[in-house]
Amino acid sequence: MKYKTLGNTGLFVSELCLGSMTFGGKGVWANMGNVQQDDAQALIARAIEHGVNFIDTADIYSDGASEEMVGQSLKNLGVRREDVVVATKVNGPVGTGPNDAGNSRGHILDSVKASLKRLQLEHIDLYQLHNIDSVTPIEESLAALDTLVSQGLVRYVGVSNWSAWQMARALGHSERLNLTKIATTQNYYTLLGRELEREIVPLIKADKLGLLVWSPLAGGLLSGKFGRDKQAEDGSRRTTFNFPPVAMEHAYEVIDAMETIAVDRGVSIARIALSWLLHQPHVTSVIIGAKRIEQLDDNVGATQVVLTADELAALNAISAIRQEYPAWMQRIRDVPPRQPLGAAPLAAD
Repeated sequence: MKYKTLGNTGLFVSELCLGSMTFGGKGVWANMGNVQQDDAQALIARAIEHGVNFIDTADIYSDGASEEMVGQSLKNLGVRREDVVVATKVNGPVGTGPNDAGNSRGHILDSVKASLKRLQLEHIDLYQLHNIDSVTPIEESLAALDTLVSQGLVRYVGVSNWSAWQMARALGHSERLNLTKIATTQNYYTLLGRELEREIVPLIKADKLGLLVWSPLAGGLLSGKFGRDKQAEDGSRRTTFNFPPVAMEHAYEVIDAMETIAVDRGVSIARIALSWLLHQPHVTSVIIGAKRIEQLDDNVGATQVVLTADELAALNAISAIRQEYPAWMQRIRDVPPRQPLGAAPLAAD
């Protein structure tokens, strides 16, 4: 297991992060998994054995049950607090009231206390705004997060599912108001969904943000259970909850290329999908969710798969996103290097 700094900080996290969205099995989250306490504890124990020191959850996962299971597991296992980095999120509805969701100061301050209680912790290492809030001013949300850091309840802050321009505004406000800056962004990123490379990845590189990847197997589509001529059995996550959205014909083309490499290497398609992400220098940690120990072990095995330059080139080519304006114009006239007028456009990275 390799470790990377969490964005532009001195905190080291494992290149794989254990996601706990499969814990609890309540409400819509039952589509992700129905892992209960004993099995959740076993998964966390095995992940730690593999060198994983990073666990991600959220207050809305199974109505808080996921946080409770993570906290109870860490307590039962006697994990030293300094040896684990715990991340959770705030934004989604945790009640029926008008102030039971969003990124307002009130909701953030209320929610962090509830999360700490469920996690049985005195502080949260990474506290993330789970989505945008079109009502609350960004300055208000950032000031609330800064308060939590000042109080010692939170160590670092981040966002999830924000656009590049929204993150840029947040970074600018933090600089102007001398507030704690966001250190990370958590985004969907797979060989089947590389859209964040248009705007978000350049921002990440420019401002040295950490990139945490959710749903690296595209909701199970890259698990090896799906292909042009095969579908998973009933009960698979993709058959009950078709998310994230994917263009299936393109998906099958990518899966075919992945399968060729997987067969040659004698590993699962899932390992190839995860390995490709681990080869991207802008990725800090890949969040893997598991329902079984065997699944977790296979996913962790991706850290041992070193793709060749030819394999990476083949996967990059088949999964490449179509460049949109103004990206293709900027590529033509980028300085340096500068292409002569009339020359063929530079190929996408």
